[in-house]
Amino acid sequence: MTKLLEKAFAEAAKLPEDEQVVLASRLLAELGAEDEFDRAIAGSAHRLAGMAAEAVAEHRAGLTKELDPDRL
Repeated sequence: MTKLLEKAFAEAAKLPEDEQVVLASRLLAELGAEDEFDRAIAGSAHRLAGMAAEAVAEHRAGLTKELDPDRL
């Protein structure tokens, strides 16, 4: 465990129990969401690669236009 995480847990331990429960729930939810995102990306890598190849092909064929940030 890193020193920073140790410090965070030490500070969290000073909180009242109900606040610790809320903090722990939020942390676990965040970690779960991160795992879910990683799985989703890993499961769609082939689709993302296909979309990237398609975009490059469209650009090379002159089917794209430069993005104007002022017109977003």
